[in-house]
Amino acid sequence: MRHVLILLCLLAAPVTAETRVPESQAEISLSFVPLVKEAAPAVVNIYATRVVESRPSPFQQDPFFRDFFRDFAPSRPRVQNSLGSGVILSEDGIAVTNYHVVGQASDIRVVLNDRREYSASVLLSDEESDLAVLKLDGARDMPHLPLRDSDTVEVGELVLAIGNPFGVGQTVSSGIVSGLARSGTANGSGRGYFIQTDAPINPGNSGGALVDTVGRLVGINTSILTRSGGSNGIGFAIPASLVAQFVDQARAGQTRFQRPWAGLSGQPVDADLAQSFGLDVPGGVVITRIHPASPFAAAGLAVGDVITAVDGQPVNTPPEMIYRMSVRGLGAKARVTVARDGAMRDLTVPLIAPPDDPPRDTLDWGDRGPIPGLVAANANPAVADEYGLPDGLNGVVVLDPGPFGGRIDLRRGDVLRSVNGVRIDTTEDLRRILPRLSGGVALELQRGNRRLFLQFRV
Repeated sequence: MRHVLILLCLLAAPVTAETRVPESQAEISLSFVPLVKEAAPAVVNIYATRVVESRPSPFQQDPFFRDFFRDFAPSRPRVQNSLGSGVILSEDGIAVTNYHVVGQASDIRVVLNDRREYSASVLLSDEESDLAVLKLDGARDMPHLPLRDSDTVEVGELVLAIGNPFGVGQTVSSGIVSGLARSGTANGSGRGYFIQTDAPINPGNSGGALVDTVGRLVGINTSILTRSGGSNGIGFAIPASLVAQFVDQARAGQTRFQRPWAGLSGQPVDADLAQSFGLDVPGGVVITRIHPASPFAAAGLAVGDVITAVDGQPVNTPPEMIYRMSVRGLGAKARVTVARDGAMRDLTVPLIAPPDDPPRDTLDWGDRGPIPGLVAANANPAVADEYGLPDGLNGVVVLDPGPFGGRIDLRRGDVLRSVNGVRIDTTEDLRRILPRLSGGVALELQRGNRRLFLQFRV
C-alpha cells in the first residue's frame, strides 16, 4: 500500500512547463503563451513629443468665419504628445514604427517590455508609406524579431497583434490574415499595399507587430477601418518585405525612402476593359500615360499595354505595382509581364530613381523683392516625386513660399503658371519678371486639380 501511495504522489507532482514556440496546430490551439514570451520583448512603447505652431481663434469651430480669421491671433508654440508602438529588428537597436507616431518629433522615448528606456532618433521616414526607422541610442544586445517574406503569407493564417493600445501597457490580440493586396483603404497617412487582419488594432497599437505563429514579423500595424471608431473593424498592416527595404536604405545612410520611378499612369482593368484587351479574366493595370524617360518606355511598353504581373506576382492596381517595385529596390531589374494584342510576354525593366532632368535650376529669392524668402524650381520627375506632384508636370514649383508667401496663401508644392498675365514656364522666366513687379500683383497657380488666383500689393 505504501508503494502505491508513493506512485500516486509521483504521478500527481507538477511537471515543469517547457517554454518554446508551438510547432503544431494542436499546440497552437492550446495556448499562445510561448509565442508571446518570445515575441513580446521586441515590441516597444514609443512616446514622441513635437512642438507645433498654433493660432487659437474664437471662430475655430465656425465653418464660415474660421477662414476669415485664420491668422487673426498671434502664433503660439504648442507641445503635442503622441503614443504608439514599435518593433526592434536588430541587436544594435534598429526599430520601426509608423510615421504618424514619430513624424516631426523633437523628442522620442522608447520603453521596452522590461521597463528599460532609450532615447531614439529617426534615421529614415516616409509619410506616404507611414513608416519610420529609428535608432535606439546606446542600445546593444536588444531582443528583436526576424522578418518574414510577405509573399509567403496566406489568407487564413493565425496572427497576433502586439502593441500598447490606449496607453494601458503592452497587450496582445489574436486573429487571422483576412485579406492580401489591400490598397487605398486604410485611414491615416499610409497609402499603398496592406495585409488585412481581423486582429483588433486600437489607438496606440500603431507601429506594433503583427507576428505569425512562429514569432516572425509579418507586418507593422498601421490603422483600422471602422464605422464605430472602436476596434470592431478591419485592421491593416504594412508588409514586412517593404519594412526590410526601409531598414536597408536607412543602414545605407538614406534619410528619405527612395522608390523606383515608374514614369507612367495606369488604371485597373475591369470586366469591360478585359474583354476589349482580349483577357480571359479582369486583372492588371492598363497604361494610360507614359513619360518619355520612363524605364518602362525604354523596355518597349506603350500606352494601351496591360501590366499583369511584376516578378511573377499579379498586380491589379497602380499601388500594387509600385509596392512590387519598391520591394525589389533601386538598382535591381524587375520582370514585368505584359499583355498586348491578346498575347503575353515578359520584359525586363531596370528600377531607377526619378531623373533630375531637365535641371531644376533652383531659384532662391532671399529677403528682397515682392515675395521675400521664395524658393522655386523647374518641375521634373525628381521634383514631382519629392513634392507628391504628378509626373509629366511642366512649370515652376514652389519649394518654400517664405513668410510673406505663406501669408498670402502661397503653399509648398504650388505650380506657378503666370505672374501679372505673363506665362511662367521656367525659373528663368520668374527671375526676369520678379524685379519688375510693383503695385498690384496677380499670381495664377495650380494646386492639385485646381487653378487659383492670388492678388496682393507690394
